[in-house]
Amino acid sequence: MSTAAQTNPVQPTPADTGRAPSAEAPREGGTVVVRSWTTPIVFTVFTVLALVVFGLNAPDAAATFRVSTEADAFRIPDLVADGAVGGWIVTAILAVLTVLAWMRAARGRAVGAVLGISFALVFVAGFLIWVVGSAANTSVFLTGLIAGSFALAVPLIFGSMAGILSERAGVVNIAIEGQLLAGAFTAALVGSMTGSPWAGLAAAVVAGVLVSVILAVFSIKYLVNQVIVGVVLNVLVAGLTGFLFSTVLSENSSGLNSPPRFETLRIPGLADIPVIGPILFEQTLLGYGMYLIVAVIYFGLFHTRWGLRVRAVGEHPKAADTLGINVLRTRYVNVLLGGAVAGMGGAFFTLVQSSSFSREMTAGMGFIALAAVIFGRWNPIGAFFAALLFGFATNMQYVLAILGTPVPSQFMAMLPYLVTIFAVAGLVGRSRAPAASGVPYVKE
Repeated sequence: MSTAAQTNPVQPTPADTGRAPSAEAPREGGTVVVRSWTTPIVFTVFTVLALVVFGLNAPDAAATFRVSTEADAFRIPDLVADGAVGGWIVTAILAVLTVLAWMRAARGRAVGAVLGISFALVFVAGFLIWVVGSAANTSVFLTGLIAGSFALAVPLIFGSMAGILSERAGVVNIAIEGQLLAGAFTAALVGSMTGSPWAGLAAAVVAGVLVSVILAVFSIKYLVNQVIVGVVLNVLVAGLTGFLFSTVLSENSSGLNSPPRFETLRIPGLADIPVIGPILFEQTLLGYGMYLIVAVIYFGLFHTRWGLRVRAVGEHPKAADTLGINVLRTRYVNVLLGGAVAGMGGAFFTLVQSSSFSREMTAGMGFIALAAVIFGRWNPIGAFFAALLFGFATNMQYVLAILGTPVPSQFMAMLPYLVTIFAVAGLVGRSRAPAASGVPYVKE
């Protein structure tokens, strides 16, 4: 055997690896460098869009954003951005970020979350400048826009936490929509009958757990496909609540569909801080509970023995079983906990956001919450911010419709769902779900 044969190991051919040779995966120093061009291409498309809309079609008027009011503890001056200048500055920044994305991709490196978030924030800023500048003699209360986004994101955050609890234990929870809807219906019914929002909240938790019991029994005990069970539960709950709304609630709306609402709990002094005051210190009970639940679930999953066991069950249930962890019981408990959390989110619709129940009032938010789970990479903090993004898109729909912007109303109605599609499509290929998520476990 020659020296060359001894010192140069045989490199696998494309046939050996099952991969066709491509320019995206050249060999550098014997190492395969995989390059992904998806994100740079997306950045380029949006940069060109910004050039055409924000730059070449920039409004002549300035965009004014109010940050604080006279009632705040201290006053922050309004933010004023010239429509043309601001549009070109935003376009230039986006172009720089796009070049950086192409450079990182060419080196075989991931674009990174920081670059992606920065690009999104700059694009949103440019969009706001363009829209507000196009609406003559109009200003936007920026703090109200952000606070409204938090309010709209509350049920999404509860729903995404329910999804994380279930999927971290290995059970795909497609039934979040049904859990939210069941919680909203029972909260309205029981709250109206008892005159107590606390009773309505407790009933919503029970309703969410009952939906989860069906999901858990069929998917864990009887090994039915988890996605199918979730879809069937969504249809079942939508049909059942719709029937009861038409036949029961509508007949006596004053006695059965007029629940009391949770009052806003305002913390004096702290609530007067501009921007963060209304968001953090002027919430209802469910608003404060949202922050608490996100913190508790994050700490529990990543800093406790319980969380370690849950993640072990979701990643490798057979190994967890070998170590003495009861896999089936862990899955049952987490699915039921997820149902309780989703029930709280459903109660938000009828005990905070609205004063009555209406047919299919969740409007697909359970599916958006599921998208937030994926977008947040099965992490409570990531899902929290993903839900805020979708809440912001929903709030933008209402705010921009009031401003009378040049954007068609049909597009504004689609905005939250377009954001959901782009967010999940952009990250689903790089996000890795728990390895055993959706895989039934049979103890040998």
